[in-house]
Amino acid sequence: MHNKESFIELGARQRAKAILDSGSFREILGPFDGVESPWLEPQGIVPQSDDGMVIAKGTIQGKDAVVVAIEGSFQGGSMGEVSGAKMATAIDLAAEDCLAGKPTIVVLCLETGGVRLQEANLGLASIADIHAAIVRAREVTPVIGVIAGTVGCFGGMSIAAALCSYLVVTKEARLGLNGPQVIEQEAGIREYNSKDKPFIWQMTGGEVRSRCGFVDKLVKDDVPEIKKAVEECAEKGVPEHFRTGCIDYFLETLSSYDTAEQAQPGTAEKLYEGGFKHD
Repeated sequence: MHNKESFIELGARQRAKAILDSGSFREILGPFDGVESPWLEPQGIVPQSDDGMVIAKGTIQGKDAVVVAIEGSFQGGSMGEVSGAKMATAIDLAAEDCLAGKPTIVVLCLETGGVRLQEANLGLASIADIHAAIVRAREVTPVIGVIAGTVGCFGGMSIAAALCSYLVVTKEARLGLNGPQVIEQEAGIREYNSKDKPFIWQMTGGEVRSRCGFVDKLVKDDVPEIKKAVEECAEKGVPEHFRTGCIDYFLETLSSYDTAEQAQPGTAEKLYEGGFKHD
């Protein structure tokens, strides 16, 4: 029996340390390297010296690993040119190590609203690079996504989450292509009330995403539990099938839903009941 230690309350750097074996954490391009976005200060935004992206090398159960952790408290975890390049390059280098005979597990702590609007096209390009890097890496090593809270994972980075070999979430997590405020802005409050928190979590929360088969492990907000879930996913190795390879199933299921009908909590769960399973 241990005292519960919240993973959600940790910053990105502490999350990376918590996932890696004790004492193995080594940061690459950290705050003292001063690699920050050149685009924020001209817009009156104070940049962060690591651009809100932590890259750490270490081990998981003695095996080489890289953990990429997004700092959700900086610009909502949004992705810009520098942060995106750090993430994509780290994933690519891990894949190169694997191909060179040095297996390296990849873990992505995804706490992000998607593209950084202040960097627009540069951010979008970097997210595309991240997607391509994940697709390459997952063929040779497990790419494990972790969504804990409180920011959630939205926008183009929700696609990155879907591309992962395995996805670990807490019930406090949220996962969706569009965030609640974006949906409300575009479709109106009658379609989606961004202030209705219970409704939001019933639509995009970790529990419902788990029941729909969109994630692989639903765990409590507890450091040892999340660490154990990551280790179990790593032990499974490269899966035989990926969710993104089951596009026919998802399209057929989605097309069976009458979009003229207002979606309600439970709609997605009913639609995708008994959905994707790796085995």
